[in-house]
Amino acid sequence: MLEVKNLTFKVNENGVERSIVKNISFHVDDGEMLVITGPNGGGKSTLAKVLIGIEAADEGQIILDGEDITSYDINHRANAGIGFAFQQPPRFKGMTVSRLLSLAAGRQLKESECCSLLSRVGLCAQEYIKREVDSTLSGGEMKRIEIATVLAKRHKLCIFDEPEAGIDLWSFSMLIQQFEKIHNRKEESLILISHQERIIRMADRIMVIEDGKIGTLGEKEEILPQLLDKGDSCTCMNCEERA
Repeated sequence: MLEVKNLTFKVNENGVERSIVKNISFHVDDGEMLVITGPNGGGKSTLAKVLIGIEAADEGQIILDGEDITSYDINHRANAGIGFAFQQPPRFKGMTVSRLLSLAAGRQLKESECCSLLSRVGLCAQEYIKREVDSTLSGGEMKRIEIATVLAKRHKLCIFDEPEAGIDLWSFSMLIQQFEKIHNRKEESLILISHQERIIRMADRIMVIEDGKIGTLGEKEEILPQLLDKGDSCTCMNCEERA
C-alpha cells in the first residue's frame, strides 16, 4: 500500500518560490489501479517524479507498505518496489535493448525472455533486442521499450506517466491488455497518469489534479461521468505521435 501525506514540491524561478505540488495526500491500496488525470501543466508528472525520487519533496511523507521512503533516492525506491515509466524515456547510446531489459529485471535475461517482453508491448522482438537505445529509435519505439523495462520485474507499485503518448492504436491496445493482466492479478498496485478515456475507464479510483492540488478524488463510477461532461479526457489517438 502507498500512503502519501501532505506532499509538497517547490521550485525557485528567478528568486520567486513557486509550489508545483501543493499539500497532496492520497493512498493506493494493494492491487488497486489509480488513474491520475487533469489539465496539462497541473503537476501530474511532477508528482510522479517526486514519488519515484527524481525530485525531492520539500514537505510531506511517502510510505510504502509501512516503510517511510521519503528520504530514499531513486535507486533505493526502486529496490523498495517502485517501478516507473517516463513520459519521455531517456536514451542510452551504446546500450542494447536486451542489456537495458536485463538491468531492469535485475538479472541477465535470456533472449527468449527479452523477446517475450518486447512482444508484449507490440514490438517485433528480433528486430530490436540487439539495437542500441539511442536516437535511431522513434519516440513510440522508445516508449514501448521503456514500458517493457517496467514489465521485466515484479513491483509493489508501478507508475506509468502517460503510457499512451507516442504509441499507435494497435500497440496501445496491446498495452491495455498488459495493464488489465497486471490489474487482474492484484499483485501490484498501479498509478497511471493519462488523458485517454480507455485507460481512465480501467481505474478503480480517479484523481484529478489541477494547479498542483487534488481537485477531485473518488471511485470511477463517481468521477468518470463528471470528466466526460467536462470533456477532460481524450478519446482518440489522432493527437498522439505515431511510432
